[in-house]
Amino acid sequence: MENFFIGIIALFLGGLVSLFIKKQDYKIKFVSFMTFIASCFCIFDAIKVFISGKLSEIFSIGVMFQNIVISMDYLSAFFVAVISVMSLLSVIYANGYLKDYIKKGKNITAHCLFLPMLIASMLLVVTIQNALAFLIVWEIMSLSSFFLVIFEHEKKDVIKAGIKYLVYMHVSVVFIIVTFALFSIQTSSFNFAQFMDAFSVNSALANVAFVLAFIGFGIKAGFFPFHNWLPDAHPAAPSHVSAMMSGIMIKTGIYGILRVLTFISHPEAQIGYFVLIISVISALYGVLYAISQHDIKRLLAYHSIENIGIIGIGIGVGMLGLTYNCPVVAILGFAGGILHILNHSIFKELLFLAAGSVYTKTHTRDIEILGGLIKTMPKTAVLFLIASIAICGLPPFNGFISEFLIYFGMLKGLMVDNIAVFIVLILSIAGLALVGTMAILCFTKAFSIVFLGEPRSKKAMDVKEDTTISFIFPMSLLAVFTLLIGLFPQFVFDFMLKPVSIFVDGCLFEQNQIISLMQVVSLTAFALIVLIFALFGFKYFFKNKNEKYVTWGCGYNKPTSRMQYSASSYASPFITMLTPLFKKVVDIKKPKTIFPHDAHFEMHMEDVEEAYFLKPLLKSVEAFFAKFEKIQNGNIQQYITYGLVFLALALICVVILG
Repeated sequence: MENFFIGIIALFLGGLVSLFIKKQDYKIKFVSFMTFIASCFCIFDAIKVFISGKLSEIFSIGVMFQNIVISMDYLSAFFVAVISVMSLLSVIYANGYLKDYIKKGKNITAHCLFLPMLIASMLLVVTIQNALAFLIVWEIMSLSSFFLVIFEHEKKDVIKAGIKYLVYMHVSVVFIIVTFALFSIQTSSFNFAQFMDAFSVNSALANVAFVLAFIGFGIKAGFFPFHNWLPDAHPAAPSHVSAMMSGIMIKTGIYGILRVLTFISHPEAQIGYFVLIISVISALYGVLYAISQHDIKRLLAYHSIENIGIIGIGIGVGMLGLTYNCPVVAILGFAGGILHILNHSIFKELLFLAAGSVYTKTHTRDIEILGGLIKTMPKTAVLFLIASIAICGLPPFNGFISEFLIYFGMLKGLMVDNIAVFIVLILSIAGLALVGTMAILCFTKAFSIVFLGEPRSKKAMDVKEDTTISFIFPMSLLAVFTLLIGLFPQFVFDFMLKPVSIFVDGCLFEQNQIISLMQVVSLTAFALIVLIFALFGFKYFFKNKNEKYVTWGCGYNKPTSRMQYSASSYASPFITMLTPLFKKVVDIKKPKTIFPHDAHFEMHMEDVEEAYFLKPLLKSVEAFFAKFEKIQNGNIQQYITYGLVFLALALICVVILG
């Protein structure tokens, strides 16, 4: 399977060679070409694994007494395919997105170096089978994405977001190191193959190892309460980088959780409940804060937390199915969760790319000053609408299919003869239903405020849509993917059974039943599309083409943007009911006369976890270290004295300890 290895080399070469290309626009074109070659090679090997059904060893080398193996099983092949396709589409989009920066004289050399490096490191993360090598490529992934996030490093907020992201990633890797250390101590090896059933005789230690892994990988994925880096990093990064980070990179955290789960063949019930409860809270927390956002990319970032929660719900349901020996629940849970990894990567990447198209033309992410863009950017508006419907879990698009499987798995789980399972699943079903309702509220707000009505500022006026291939092709292809998965779920589910089989032994009867159900869903989706077209045809056929009437508008014949809903007013009735869950930050300039020349009011919601826990904690740490400022006084002689004292103490300890 040397094709994968050639693909990785192509990515690194693409970044390195771009350093020596003088013209800025040629740099990203060359990187795109090399990414295309790499994606073809990697996808070929992934498809080969799915067809052959065999674990494929790609590369093996002995380094420092370690046998480092790079191989693909069904789970790795699934992630390799997703990473390859989605990364390629983002890099193609980057050609159009970076055009304005290049015209303004922005140097994109570092960006073109780290972009393929991020893709290569993600591919290696999901294929390396050695703990030490895994940690190295994990760090490369974190560092390369950090440099991509701070692309506009001249902005203070961008640097702040980048440093925050880097700190979280290094906290994450500490937990991952401890997890692998536990497995290594237990097995006297760093190879994943030896980690299987490492704690078969010690379930308590297995639970500890899994929780540590969940925290470490959960920080990368964006689970609550480890999510705080995500709403800052995504808006700071360029849109194609945000699309890659949200659509693909955070899924490496999910991969890590799933990979550790393969080391524990029979998870305890407590672990399943833990994953399910954290996931439901993450989904609710993410969508709740998304509703209150005015920055379109920050809004989408919070929805990443929501959808990571939905993926986690599927995994939690699957784990409970394994624990209580209910194969159909396990199959539905894992299939729904893994399919949602794919679905979320598609519609979230489409949303970020569409948001990037809006940003390149309006130069703002504040939806409060947009509006009416459907008239000037119709293609982007339609594509954003498709992705919005998909992320809300509505038919006939892909988001509905994965959420349907998770719902079906939870309903099947109610038949398990255990009161704790029944209560937890009932609450989870209610939570997921509430998440879906709030997602619809959020995206009706986002789409209507950005694209409908009249422009709310000069930035939204006289906008001309960019219809170049680099913009439209990636978004259009992603929109097609959302529809195809929604229309043909039976084939997609059959494909999902491959990675699911790693966790659940084959159960043909349940599989056939579910595929039959998916066929019914497929027919229903086609019927829905036929009905929609029939209604539009009916409207067009009976429309009176000879007479036109202006709708009475309460005496106003010249509507302005001030008559429209704002994003705040649209979401206010819902947010007001949940005021204790938010910290309101208000900036107001009150009018001083009856007929004021100007007035200002702005309100945004601060994350309560950050406001009431993280910020006070950081202030305490800062105050503690401030007490030691006198030690760092810049006096070289004093620093030499510190060194001599330390050496003296070290020698004394050696003598005393023998």
